[in-house]
Amino acid sequence: MTTRDKPRLQFAAMGLDHAHIFSMTRAVVDAGGELVAYWPGHGGLAGLYGKVHPDARAVSDPMEILEDASIPVVLGAGVPADRAALGIQVMRHGKDFMVDKPGVTSLEQLAEIRRVQLDTGRIYSICFSERFENRATVHASGLVASGAIGRVIQTIGLGPHRIAEPTRPAWFFERARYGGILTDIGSHQVDQFLHFTGATDARVAAARVANHAHPHHPELEDFGEMLLEAPGCSGYVRVDWFTPDGLSTWGDGRLTILGTDGFIDIRKNTDIAGRGDGSHLFLVDGDQTRYIDCAQTELPYARQFVNDVFDRTETAMSQSHCFAVCELVLRAQSEARWLPELPAGAPR
Repeated sequence: MTTRDKPRLQFAAMGLDHAHIFSMTRAVVDAGGELVAYWPGHGGLAGLYGKVHPDARAVSDPMEILEDASIPVVLGAGVPADRAALGIQVMRHGKDFMVDKPGVTSLEQLAEIRRVQLDTGRIYSICFSERFENRATVHASGLVASGAIGRVIQTIGLGPHRIAEPTRPAWFFERARYGGILTDIGSHQVDQFLHFTGATDARVAAARVANHAHPHHPELEDFGEMLLEAPGCSGYVRVDWFTPDGLSTWGDGRLTILGTDGFIDIRKNTDIAGRGDGSHLFLVDGDQTRYIDCAQTELPYARQFVNDVFDRTETAMSQSHCFAVCELVLRAQSEARWLPELPAGAPR
């Protein structure tokens, strides 16, 4: 059955605590889905979500969605620590689940998700937006697959973010609820490392976290880094909450993909003091250095996800890759060493 022949996919949203739910919903609608219902719950964004999607019905009982056989898919972006339990419930009710990252915050949760996914055969897909919603990163996937830079031997992923402290809910600063900086932001970078190198797993050679500048939020990790090793390749990840207000976007996300015959450099959100907007890709090979305009590159994740729901395939992302990313970041988080504090009286 082609995409044109498929019926319109009805879906619902549950867990409205992170703004990524808006881009996830928009992507599925653009791919042919129809948002028919949402459960506000205690989600802090429920009021705004209802205004943006006035045609979808708000339900007071989540079972109205879970027990509705006409809704085969649920999207969720709740508090990170609550996402796994919701996904398990969704799968046990015979539905597929697309969840914001991190889709899981503990190894115990991951073990249960794996068991339920295997038992039910449903899809548990994490929307790694730094890859799936960035045109330059999608374009780089095609270049790497075509051999444009040879065999990939390293990725360097930088994920700085603006903390926007006054706008953050209480759970953002509670370690058990957000999962740690490597589990959260770092999942984007690990997804890209495994994707571009083709590795199916890796060893955490080193992992560190710190709270450099937010002692009033002692459970917050505002800096994290990790070094990954896999056969024939390695990866470095740095994530933080130190994007200054002077930058025009929430973070100067970057990805460098080093190959045996060249490299690709991606500025995801901005080219500081240069071109506007985002999705900037630079390719250097044996012949030239060039800038590639990715404005027309398709973002296929949501379309592929919708097709996977109908066809029971894994074209958007394999389930094994999704779980490998989760396990790797959770191992890194659990093994991470806290960077030592400056001695008392030292200049800052």
